[in-house]
Amino acid sequence: MSEELKLGGVGGHVIFENDRVKVWELTLEPGESSDLHEHTMDYMLCILEGADVDADFPNGQTAKLPVSPGQFFFIPKGGIETAVNRSNTRFREILIELKDGSS
Repeated sequence: MSEELKLGGVGGHVIFENDRVKVWELTLEPGESSDLHEHTMDYMLCILEGADVDADFPNGQTAKLPVSPGQFFFIPKGGIETAVNRSNTRFREILIELKDGSS
């Protein structure tokens, strides 16, 4: 499926990378969205700011994710989505891709 779609990065920009992890920072102001992206590695999310964020999927479905600063999430690889901030507050996260065991 990912070959049919134009995919971007999983976060806004890479802030650190070594042979074990790749760390992204993503900031979405109200009304902004990320690139459509595919998670090819397991990853951790650390929420820095925001109250919720939506995940829009290529099949037209949306998942609304309530979040709060300080929360951490482990998410297995495999998702393809666009992160969308439909709230009236800024959303910020650190996303840590785990390279070990992700193949």
